[in-house]
Amino acid sequence: MIEFKNVCKSYDNNVMALKNVDVKIDKGEFIFLVGASGAGKSTFIKMLLKEIEPTSGSINVNGNDLSNIKRKQVPYYRRKIGMVFQDFRLIPTLSVYENVAFAMRVIEANPKDIRKRVPMVLAMVGLSDKQKMFPTELSGGEQQRVSLARAIVNNPAILIADEPTGNLDPETASGIMETLDDINKSGTTVVMATHAKDIVDIMKKRVIAMEKGSIVRDEKRGMYGYED
Repeated sequence: MIEFKNVCKSYDNNVMALKNVDVKIDKGEFIFLVGASGAGKSTFIKMLLKEIEPTSGSINVNGNDLSNIKRKQVPYYRRKIGMVFQDFRLIPTLSVYENVAFAMRVIEANPKDIRKRVPMVLAMVGLSDKQKMFPTELSGGEQQRVSLARAIVNNPAILIADEPTGNLDPETASGIMETLDDINKSGTTVVMATHAKDIVDIMKKRVIAMEKGSIVRDEKRGMYGYED
């Protein structure tokens, strides 16, 4: 599903963002990527999205060697990946329904499929009664659920969540994690970058800890165990 082989990344300022990273994530796994700011989490995610290239090493995702994917093919590659951010990134002028439908229109989905799929996904994240509302009329937790619905509406093989609970209170964050767990149980591979030790410890999923660009711990069902 996802495999990094001896991946290194050096930026122009000679900072080594990743150092000899070797990791394999199987289809259907739920991974927590943890570590202090500057540990290399963002670089790891950007490489998965093919936003940046490794200085050396290889990355394989869904059977694709990313070095062989040409620039014009990148948007098609990313269609298999859902992305959720800490700051939601919803379009304020569009309703909940339209925000989610937008992701399907981008890939030129059939209008009939959009009308069928969007309500189904909104029901999955508990927002069936909010379809006509706008982002500014929603709570932070509800906005994050919209972003989750948008991320999964095209049935991605992989869902990347970058600090998805960072702006949420503990109770709301717990609800988001339950939804992410449900998405994972449906077969989607989830990679979540987070600083939330309590969430990591409660969920008891695989934890990949990074420090100064290196993977310092990889536990199948471990605790956070990393001090900022």
